Amino acid sequence: MKTRSLGKNGPQVHPIGIGAMSFSDFYGPTNQTESHAILDAAMAAGVTHIDTANVYGMGRSETVIGAYLAAHRGAKDHFTIATKGSIKRNPDGPGNTFDNSAAHLEAELEASLKRLGVEAVDLYYVHRRDPAVPIEEVTQTLAGLVKAGKTKAIGFSEIAPSSLRRAHAVHPVAAVQSEYSLSTRAPELGLVQTCAELGTALVAFSPVGRSFLTDTPLSHRAVQDLPFLVNNPRFMEPNYSANIAAVAPFQALAADMGMSAAGLAVAWVLAQGDHIIPIPGTRSPAHFAQLLEAAERPLGTDDLAAIERVLPVGWAHGDRYSAVQWQGPERFC
Repeated sequence: MKTRSLGKNGPQVHPIGIGAMSFSDFYGPTNQTESHAILDAAMAAGVTHIDTANVYGMGRSETVIGAYLAAHRGAKDHFTIATKGSIKRNPDGPGNTFDNSAAHLEAELEASLKRLGVEAVDLYYVHRRDPAVPIEEVTQTLAGLVKAGKTKAIGFSEIAPSSLRRAHAVHPVAAVQSEYSLSTRAPELGLVQTCAELGTALVAFSPVGRSFLTDTPLSHRAVQDLPFLVNNPRFMEPNYSANIAAVAPFQALAADMGMSAAGLAVAWVLAQGDHIIPIPGTRSPAHFAQLLEAAERPLGTDDLAAIERVLPVGWAHGDRYSAVQWQGPERFC
């Protein structure tokens, strides 16, 4: 199996990582036992990269990972761990605030290291930019954390290609994290290309379209109990029903190819560049096995053309974020 580099000269990782937001209740109820079963399956399959954040379950995701690392011999050496800081939850209403100050990022990383039970992480991201703080200044802060031995590399989440260039001029940026899938293709308008040029990994979250690009999308009823998705335009009617109808030919194509829809969706992301590392989340070992099909089934030109016919660019109904959810990500197209 061909590995992928988490940044120029970075660690070699399995081409598919684990998005550990699912280790909280973000996409439905779960618990530590279920999350540890995913990590057991990951170790058995050779999956090495875990992506988490301080705000996933308000520390719960990191705590679950830390408990696994402490209980399983060799797990700390096996896994490459990334976490993030800068989002501050708003206790008084919708939306969040973002703190890119050195004091906040350093304090949040220290708290993350304690929950994870490690002395350093492999990658520390600024989860969302505060536009009031120049990205050059933020990059200097992150570079200081590398020098202090708290993280081995740095990254940013949801930034524009122009911001990546500015940051990379100060210190190498190992990874940029962005939503990228058959349903969200904006990164193709500059971010995919800029990451490739600079030797920056593009870590693609939600590669299965928050369940739409699977054989069993979340039901509309289930969505009503999920605070993020119930307010997301793609999961609100009439968009929800239109999207369910739109993915039916893709599900049929995957079946014809002998794959799950989730596996085919992740395989499509992998085919967009060797510097791209998808990090699907899951709460089920069975679903995790479907996701890993992608690493064993590289797609050819004919496969990609067939996918494009059933899910052409722009097929998704509704914006990927609501007005509140758009607070923080940088739009560049």
